[in-house]
Amino acid sequence: MRASAAPMFRALKHPNYRHWATADFVSVTGAWMQNLALNWFVLVKTGSPGMLGLSLFFQTLPGVVLAPLAGAMADRWPTRRVLLTTQGLHGALALVLAGIAWVDGPLSVVYATALIGGVVTVFDGPALGRFGSQLVPREDLSNALALGSIISSGGRILGMGLAGALVVVTGVPLLFLLNALSFAAVLFAISRVRPDGMFQLATSAPGRAGAIAGLRYVFGHRPLVLLFLLSFVLSCLGRNYQVTMAAMSAGPLQAGAAGYGVLSVVFAVGTIAGGFVAAACKQLTLRLVLVMALLTSVLQFFSGAAPTLGIFAAVLFPIAVGAVVLDTATSTRIQLDTDEDMRGRVLAAKGMVTALSGAIGGPLLGWLSEVSGADHALEVAGLVTVLATAVAWMLFARSPQRRAMPAHTRWAHLVPPSAATAAEASGGSRRVPDRPSRGPLRAGPGRRLTRRLRSRRARLSRK
Repeated sequence: MRASAAPMFRALKHPNYRHWATADFVSVTGAWMQNLALNWFVLVKTGSPGMLGLSLFFQTLPGVVLAPLAGAMADRWPTRRVLLTTQGLHGALALVLAGIAWVDGPLSVVYATALIGGVVTVFDGPALGRFGSQLVPREDLSNALALGSIISSGGRILGMGLAGALVVVTGVPLLFLLNALSFAAVLFAISRVRPDGMFQLATSAPGRAGAIAGLRYVFGHRPLVLLFLLSFVLSCLGRNYQVTMAAMSAGPLQAGAAGYGVLSVVFAVGTIAGGFVAAACKQLTLRLVLVMALLTSVLQFFSGAAPTLGIFAAVLFPIAVGAVVLDTATSTRIQLDTDEDMRGRVLAAKGMVTALSGAIGGPLLGWLSEVSGADHALEVAGLVTVLATAVAWMLFARSPQRRAMPAHTRWAHLVPPSAATAAEASGGSRRVPDRPSRGPLRAGPGRRLTRRLRSRRARLSRK
């Protein structure tokens, strides 16, 4: 790490982000408590892992169908108002699940609640991303995302630990109730955010509004499409660690449930370490995305040959670190390298890619593990992701949109000239008023006439 690296926790110097980070940790902890409670409730009630998978399907299905519409809404409507609605609905749904679990209600109501929760999550995600990027200036966004990874990992460990201890003593209704209460912290934090301390993003002009305009924007930017395709392959074959860890522990390693627990702890600690590594980086560049993708893919390939639980855990730890750095860098590039007025729709497209990869990757890796063994499944998946990363690297290097930009601004969002000038004059970022995006400036008639006169003078001087 270079000596010029910025402070690891620099995003916390902004009061709005501090309020939000605290509430986010409480909410993530409650969310993981509910995840464990919901999975356990369905599994005990049905005794079928397949029915549990159906619950997960209902939660992810809306993300595939409604993501473009949700992204357009996030770019058009005030994010604070959207979040107050979606977070309140999440809390209400948690109360409904608590009531269902208390009276041992029918499974159909649980599935309906999961489906409604999936719909709310679709609209919540892009708004959360756009809202979070307004809590810090542009130069601190990557650090805020990295700290968010630490918060998510820490909340996951705490939430699952508390849920595992409480579910035996109190049962699942209390876990749903605690998650409902956690949303009160989020609603309070949103109300505490000061509008004058927010860094507003541009809003879409009429010609760039709507879901279709968002899809046209995504497919019109080749680097963005390549990044989404690479993320899809990596998520399908290199991100379903719960499947591969369980399969390796039960199969080649012969470590059983205890070994799976050890691997889960190692992976969780690795994700926290990865968050600190990402937070310590001054810049999270596209090159870092590709390097981390290649590193985690190579390590995944060799993890399939691990002969013992200890060796597999030793390889799994840097995989977890690299995965968090990779995901944080990818999210940073997606947010910073797209136009502000399109950010919600681009984040929604990312959510769609994540939902599709999760729906396809889990069953695919499970099938590979059954057919060829978990160790060979890891080797095959690692080899495919290595090749995909290599191809993506070459295509990024040949991208005409990337080569056309100056070296210091490649794949970087260019702020409007007036805002950039003001930021440079003040020595940092400037809060830009909420404004419609007008697109690139064109030369007016006066400029064109001046150019013609200069060209004519040059021709006369040569004669």
